[in-house]
Amino acid sequence: MNEGTANGIGAELTHEEIFAAHEGGKLTAAVTAPLDSARDLSIAYTPGVAQVSRAIASDPALADRYTWTQRLVAVVSDGSAVLGLGDIGPKASLPVMEGKSALFKTFAGLDSIPLVLDTNDVDEIVETLVRLRPSFGAVNLEDISAPRCFELERRVTEALDCPVMHDDQHGTAVVVLAALRNAARVSGRELGSLKVVISGAGAAGVACAKILHTAGVGEIIVLDSRGVISADRDGLTPIKQELTEFTNPRGISGGPAEAMRGADVFIGVSIGQVPEEQVASMAPDSIIFALSNPDPEIHPEIAGKYAAVVATGRSDFPNQINNVLAFPGIFKGALDAGARRITDGMKVAAAEAIAAVAADDLSADYIVPSPLDPRVAPEVSAAVAKAARAEGVATA
Repeated sequence: MNEGTANGIGAELTHEEIFAAHEGGKLTAAVTAPLDSARDLSIAYTPGVAQVSRAIASDPALADRYTWTQRLVAVVSDGSAVLGLGDIGPKASLPVMEGKSALFKTFAGLDSIPLVLDTNDVDEIVETLVRLRPSFGAVNLEDISAPRCFELERRVTEALDCPVMHDDQHGTAVVVLAALRNAARVSGRELGSLKVVISGAGAAGVACAKILHTAGVGEIIVLDSRGVISADRDGLTPIKQELTEFTNPRGISGGPAEAMRGADVFIGVSIGQVPEEQVASMAPDSIIFALSNPDPEIHPEIAGKYAAVVATGRSDFPNQINNVLAFPGIFKGALDAGARRITDGMKVAAAEAIAAVAADDLSADYIVPSPLDPRVAPEVSAAVAKAARAEGVATA
């Protein structure tokens, strides 16, 4: 089925309508203060504005109240890992970053500005964001290639006193956890009893492994292009070495065939295709999240022959794992609470809130709400703000 022909989208998307919708970009700046009279000008600009600037100079914290900074998210990318297009560079990434900013505004009411940087150097990106820090209230890192994305997020988080999140990692992981909570309920399982296989050790795969471990999943095995990640393997990167500290407790070696045998859950965040015989070797009534887009690692028709619950990253099949369920509410909650960082507890709280929205109508074909469900962002933001206050990272 064509991705543009299902799930209420209507007729197939055309080249003409896509390019027409992007002409001139998808964003604009709006004025919130009236400018209809000389008095308005004197208040919004000179001489009145000088009083506000003077006050902020005396107390910099007032900038949060009297400018848009506290509600402004910088969407930052170097264009090195854009969607499925790869390293297409900063200019070509701009339509995606504009789209991300549009989603922030639509779903969370947050202003956002794309910042695409003409460098892949981690030091230069960190320095740039440090120098720009007075201009924004939070940083959404986007479409930055692994493994640089791990170091970059860590260093930006350390350098800035504001919420920072790499959405390709944590947005995906939050929605996966929400979906897995509900899939476990539908199939009569507990998170602590699950044997989970994650195919892919890039940004999303590593973040999924970490959040599932934090949430108490029983056993996690992670696969990369060389097979099962285990402590006895040579040449592991620091990030993969870290994974060995809490994954693969039985010390399995080999490849997908060995990992999949008897597994309760498969989570695909790679481009590798899984043969049907490996799917058949999983535990009865398994759970399959085949999230590669547009071609899932396991086609839903094949997955449905063996699994009790199937999810994909596509909009034309049930149970779409879509980051927009997570990031608008996470950032809004963090900013509402005046949080200086986004913690693991805040991410888990977001996942629980997403899962709760779908709980009343839970079924095998409905384990996460629609991205267009208006309840999602408010519930997520409230849960994230509450978690921030409980963890002592909030200032408001």
